[in-house]
Amino acid sequence: MTQDNNADVLQYDNNNTPTLSSGLNVLTILTFIGCAIQLLGSLWTFFNAKKSYDGIDKLTEQMNSGNMPGWAKRMMGDPETMIAMIKKTYENRIPIVLLSLVAIALCFYGALQMRKLKKQGFLLYTIGEVLPFLTQFLFIGAFAFTGVSMYVGIGLALLFILLYSMQRKNLVY
Repeated sequence: MTQDNNADVLQYDNNNTPTLSSGLNVLTILTFIGCAIQLLGSLWTFFNAKKSYDGIDKLTEQMNSGNMPGWAKRMMGDPETMIAMIKKTYENRIPIVLLSLVAIALCFYGALQMRKLKKQGFLLYTIGEVLPFLTQFLFIGAFAFTGVSMYVGIGLALLFILLYSMQRKNLVY
């Protein structure tokens, strides 16, 4: 076999046991970094929910004034939708943060399992990736999916699920 063909073959150490592939190694390290960022974001959202809720009047004032550029108004969307989303986020902040922490733990533990080449890690990771979007839909509503950042988040989640699914051939236990 040539060096190029070895990329699709499981790597073995001297004891003839499979080892972690470089692709799976990079993905899990990126997952650990993403989990840390998501943890900070979830806690920030939880602790600032009251501040956002109290600032609804100021936000409405800014959006209705002529001082805000048109592109900024379009980016923020409909004022009523934004206000409803802020209210629902505040009202449901405790279940949202708890389910976010569960999702982060599932992603982290799933990545740890995949580092040990365990197939169950992929399922745990996938559930952890999908859970935040389900949580947002259940507690905030469909209008939570109106922002650009949500589509970026969905795209990243799907990308990582796809990349991990391509590495499933390396999971042997």
